[in-house]
Amino acid sequence: MSLLNSRKNLSSWIFSVIPALDSLRHYRFHDLKADLVAGLTVATVAVPQAMAYAMVAGLPVEYGLYTAVVMTAVGAIFDSSRQLINGPTNAISIAVFSAVASITGQEEKIQATILFSFMVGSIQLGITMLRLGDLTRYISHSVILGFTTGAGSLLVLDQLKNLFGFKVVGNAHDHVLYRFWRTMTEGGDVQTETLLLGLATIALVLFLRWFKNRIGWKLMPELLLVVIATSALVAWLGLDQQGVKIVGDIPAKLPSFQAPMFNAGLMRDFATGALAIAVLGLLEAISMAKAIAAKSGQNLDLNQQCLSEGLANFTGSFFQCIPGSGSLTRSAINQQAGAVSQWSGVVSAGAVALIMLYFAPYAHYIPKAALAGILIVSSYNMVDRQALVRYYRATHYDATIILITAISAVTVSIEFCVLIGVFMSFILAVPRAGRMLFTEFVVTAEGSIHERLPEDKICNRILIFGLEGELFFGSTTALETHFSHMESRIDEHTQVLVLRMKRVRNPDAVGIELLEGFLNRLKQRNVEVVLCGVRTNLHQTMHRIGLLERLKGLVIFQEQPVRQTSTLLAVRYAYGLVSDPCQNCARQKLSSGDKLLYFMV
Repeated sequence: MSLLNSRKNLSSWIFSVIPALDSLRHYRFHDLKADLVAGLTVATVAVPQAMAYAMVAGLPVEYGLYTAVVMTAVGAIFDSSRQLINGPTNAISIAVFSAVASITGQEEKIQATILFSFMVGSIQLGITMLRLGDLTRYISHSVILGFTTGAGSLLVLDQLKNLFGFKVVGNAHDHVLYRFWRTMTEGGDVQTETLLLGLATIALVLFLRWFKNRIGWKLMPELLLVVIATSALVAWLGLDQQGVKIVGDIPAKLPSFQAPMFNAGLMRDFATGALAIAVLGLLEAISMAKAIAAKSGQNLDLNQQCLSEGLANFTGSFFQCIPGSGSLTRSAINQQAGAVSQWSGVVSAGAVALIMLYFAPYAHYIPKAALAGILIVSSYNMVDRQALVRYYRATHYDATIILITAISAVTVSIEFCVLIGVFMSFILAVPRAGRMLFTEFVVTAEGSIHERLPEDKICNRILIFGLEGELFFGSTTALETHFSHMESRIDEHTQVLVLRMKRVRNPDAVGIELLEGFLNRLKQRNVEVVLCGVRTNLHQTMHRIGLLERLKGLVIFQEQPVRQTSTLLAVRYAYGLVSDPCQNCARQKLSSGDKLLYFMV
C-alpha cells in the first residue's frame, strides 16, 4: 500500500513539474491536429523574428534560430501556460545588446552572450527555488510599459543604420545616443537601394497585415512572405553586388551541446544586467501568461512559470542560445491558431529545426534592410499605446514609473532601467501600503454607532475612533499623525477613549511600539483606553512582543463571531466607566429601564 502511494506521489510530482506530460493524460487526436497546425503557423513567424532579434543582439542570425529551437521546446515542456511560446524577444534582445556592448570581437561577444544566458537562467532558477516568483505581482505593470517605450525608441534608433545603409561610427563604450548621432552624421551617404528595400519591406508588411484583417485570415505569415520576397529580389537583381548588405551563409546544422565559457570577471560585470534581464523576462512571461489565461480560463502556477523560464534560459546556454522570454506575437498567434496544449510549442521548435536543416542555404540573400524594416514595425507594435495612455492618465504613481523607466532606458542603459523601474515600483508602493485610514465614530440618540458626520454633536467624555490599514513600519508617518490627532481631542473632561482596530492588519514590532507609546501617554493623562475589534493575529503579536504584560489592566475586546460586536460591547463598557455624563450623552436620551443599552454599528 505504501509503495502504491509512493508511486502516486511520484507521478503527481512529475505531472506538476512537467505540465506538458500532464496534458497528455486527456490528449485526443483532435488536440494533436490543432497543436500541429498552431505549431507550424508559429514557426513561419518564428524564423524571421528569430533572425531579426539575433541581429538586434549584435550576433549572427543563426543564434536566434538556435534559441527558437531549444528555448522554445524546453520552455513549452515545463510551461504552466498551455499557449505561451518562449524564445528570442525584441525587448530581451535589446537589453542583451546593451549589456554586452562593451565586448569587442564577434566570437568574444557570442561567448559573452551565451554566458549571459546561463546567468539569466540561473537567477530565474534561484527565484523559483526560493519561491519568490509570486513577488512579481507587487511590481507594477507600468515598469514593462515604460521599458517597452524606451526600448522601442532605442530599437528604431539602432536599426536606422541598416535601413539607410550607413557604416557604424563609434565604439561600444560610447553612449547609444552619441553612437547613433555619429553614425547618422559620419556614416557615409544613404544607399538608395538599401533604403528603398527597407521602406518597401515596411510598406509590404503593413499592407499584408491590412489585407489579412480585411479578408479575415488571421494566420497569414506576412513576415515570412516579405522575407522570401525581398530575398528573391536581391538574388534576382544582384543587389548584394550594389552595396545592399545581406545575412550571408547560415550553417545548415542544429545547435550542439557546448558548455558556456565561464569567466569570473565577465560574470561579475554582468551581474547587475543579468538580474535586470532575469526579472524583466519573468515579468514579460507572467504578464503574457496571465493575459492568455484570462481568455482561456486556465489556472496558472506562477512558480512553475518561473521554473520554465529559468530552465529554458539555463538549458539554452548549453546549446549556444541567447537569452529570451515569452513572446507576445508568437503566443498570440499560437492561441489564435487553436493551440490546445504546450505541445504546439514543441511542434514549432521542431519545424524551425527542419527549416534550418533544409532551407538554410536559401537564406543567404536575406537583406539586413528587410530585417531592419521588420524590427521597426515590431518596435511600433511592441508598445501598447492604449495601455500607455490609460496608465499615464490613471495616477501620478503609474505616470512617474513609466516616465522614469522610459527615460532611464534611453539615457542610462536599457538593462539598468528595469532595476530602476522595479525600485521605483517598490519605493512608491510602500507609502501607499502605509496609508492608515482614520475614522471617528459617535453614538446617536437612536442608539446607533456610526461614522461622525459634520452635524453630529460630540461627547467630550467618551471618544470613539477607528483605525484601518497595515500596522507596520511603512505606516509610521500615518500612525503618528492619527495618534497626535486623537491626543489633541482629549481635554480635562475626557474619561474614556475607545479605539476600534477591527481592520488593522499585519502588525510588526514598529507598529506595536508606536501603539504602546500612544497607550502610555494616555495612561499618564488618566484616560482609560478600551481596544475593540482586535483580531487574533494582532492579539497574539501583542502578547508575543510583551505589550499585554507591560500594560497590565489594558481592556481589550477581541473580535468574536457574535451578534453583539466587540465595538458595541466596548462602547457599553465605556459608558459604565463614565461617572458624569455630558449634556450630549446618548445614554440619557435612551430608554434604560432595565439598564441594558443596545447599539448598532
